Amino acid sequence: MYEAKVCVKLMKIDGVFSGGGVKAIAFIGCLQSLSENRITLARVAGTSAGAIFAALIAAGYKTEEINEQLTTLNLKKFLDPPPLTRKLSLSKWFYLYFQMGMNRGDRFEKWLREQLLLKGVTTFADLQPGYLKVIATDITYGRLVVIPDDLKRFYGVEPDQFSIATAVRMSAGFPYFFVPKQLQTATVGKCLLIDGGLVSNFPLWVFENIKGPNKRPIIGIKLGEAADRLTQQTISNSFDLLQAMLSTMKHAHDSRYISTFDKQNIVFVPTSNISPLDLTINQTVKTELIQNGKTATNRFLKRWPQ
Repeated sequence: MYEAKVCVKLMKIDGVFSGGGVKAIAFIGCLQSLSENRITLARVAGTSAGAIFAALIAAGYKTEEINEQLTTLNLKKFLDPPPLTRKLSLSKWFYLYFQMGMNRGDRFEKWLREQLLLKGVTTFADLQPGYLKVIATDITYGRLVVIPDDLKRFYGVEPDQFSIATAVRMSAGFPYFFVPKQLQTATVGKCLLIDGGLVSNFPLWVFENIKGPNKRPIIGIKLGEAADRLTQQTISNSFDLLQAMLSTMKHAHDSRYISTFDKQNIVFVPTSNISPLDLTINQTVKTELIQNGKTATNRFLKRWPQ
């Protein structure tokens, strides 16, 4: 048992982060636990908010740097509705209908681009090949997209020249909250890409080696409970129905995969009833989320690997 624990403390792993909106602040606590146990991440992947963490880690940010960045960040700065809606409030419904989103997402993409640039990272060419994978949904063609892997095959786009900030902006484009991100290509024309969570909110499969054993252990970090502990959703009106449909799309596919995947390699982080789109969460809530992440990961590492 002692030798196994020493092995864990010196281990390099691949990490997969789920989506979850603002609740992803809990990932900071998970990273703190991994760091304190001297477990380092090699390749990283993520969907939506998980893609933000994956991108920062791949760019070389340390846990304490991510903690300082995100806990002091005013999330409301990412709200960037069209200027007209500030003068004519009813016009927001016009934009929601025709632009398919309340916020353009430009501020978020600009912020992430600036953070990555501080580490000398702009495109996928600035990273080790295969060390970052971002999941998005192409709603024009109705398919899951792994960026950068699928860029050349689906769109004729050179992966090395593609902006990481743009890839994450696509992955984190929560429906109706952000305007879908356009990808204009010479081969298939204009495509709209949105939140990868609609097709795979927890892409555990992305690093699986189907031809043989994995090069490194894969640990998944998922916000929320295990599939067998999901709570019943209350549906009493059309808005509840829309929310329930989106939630089902985000979790059903991955829950089925998790049922066949070794659950011993997944950290489940409880996040209570915090809305993923609540950009007003205060420091107390952020601290609680971080502690939940750290506690869940510490508990996980006490029995891992078995």
